[in-house]
Amino acid sequence: MTTATPPKGQGPLARREARLAWGLMLPTLLSVTLVVLLPLLAIFWISAKPVELADLRPPAPVVREDLRDSDEPVATLRYRIRNSSQREVIENVVLTDTIPEGVAIETLPETCALDGVALRCALGTLEGGDRVTLEIPAVLSGDVDRLETQIEDATPAVVTGDADNILTSLEFTWENFREVFDAREFWAVIWATLFYTVVGTFGALIVGLFAALLLNKSFRGQGVLRGLYLFPYVAPVIAVAFTWVILLDPFSGSVNALLVQMGVTESSINFFGERPLALIMVTVFEIWRYFPLSFLFILARMQSIDHDMYEAADIDGASPFQKFRYLSLPMLMGILSVLFLLRFIWTFNKFDDIFLLTGGNAGTRTLTVNVYEQAFALSNIGAGAAVAVVILLCLLVFSWFFFRFMSKEEGL
Repeated sequence: MTTATPPKGQGPLARREARLAWGLMLPTLLSVTLVVLLPLLAIFWISAKPVELADLRPPAPVVREDLRDSDEPVATLRYRIRNSSQREVIENVVLTDTIPEGVAIETLPETCALDGVALRCALGTLEGGDRVTLEIPAVLSGDVDRLETQIEDATPAVVTGDADNILTSLEFTWENFREVFDAREFWAVIWATLFYTVVGTFGALIVGLFAALLLNKSFRGQGVLRGLYLFPYVAPVIAVAFTWVILLDPFSGSVNALLVQMGVTESSINFFGERPLALIMVTVFEIWRYFPLSFLFILARMQSIDHDMYEAADIDGASPFQKFRYLSLPMLMGILSVLFLLRFIWTFNKFDDIFLLTGGNAGTRTLTVNVYEQAFALSNIGAGAAVAVVILLCLLVFSWFFFRFMSKEEGL
């Protein structure tokens, strides 16, 4: 009889190594799950709820306690209770407190009861934004200043109640998505996003490729020139953004002054305040700021290409364009594809550049800027989360299309 040999990679040792590998990877997988999936699920959850900015803090009764003394021995123990929510109702509101030593209660409101030093007041229901004040007369014995300090240092009063939390409830709605898609400017936002992303991505790749071709030769000062090429990418975005805004300012900008003096234009141009010029300018800024990343990757790939092919092409009399078309470009397609994928996703998600340059005005409002405006400017967190879900779906469709129709020769 012959013993069957287990397939390669399925023996006891291989299985033990696989378990060990999964055990070592488990902390990383759990960390990635917590960091990525939980916020993602939270976005989906909030997008299906009518949540405003004020709803992020769950409705709860809030109490402030103080002692109002007077020249007479009788003072007032005051509790000011309010509903933290302007919309939600809090039911079964109950205030409990411990009366400090030296304070003798004279009369109690009908809603309150005193058991020794334990005070309990049933306040019933607090509507949204309601405020209730309880004033309890009390006789003070001893030093009034000491009693006030004692009350401030004592355990504060506790107020409890029952309220529905819209974030944790099981009530869902499609109203946020309906509001987003029915918005008058939604398709204008989509167009601005696509123009900014597509033109910015291709522009950064083309300029980066051109810069790499220029510096793919050894010459004096090559290192200094490479450092200058990297400046837009490594400089702080807030510094370069405000530099562009100041230089292109229609009233005091140097660029406008130069154009007027040279006779190129009769009046100043509002580069970041006119349609469609503002969208073109923020796209140009995107290209200028992020072409160095493409330049670095493309130059590194070009310098790894075997030079024997170029020498053979020179012997055959190939022109520089033919060498680029038939030798360099096929070798660069892999890195160009990776850069296109990464730059498209990063540009699609870009927020800070546009917000610093135009604030989303003059036709430059992209989907990411729309998320900020819906969530914080309009205080509609649910609508902002809905726009974020739209961004995610757009990027998923793009990624599927990219990997589905990408050539196998590109190595991805």
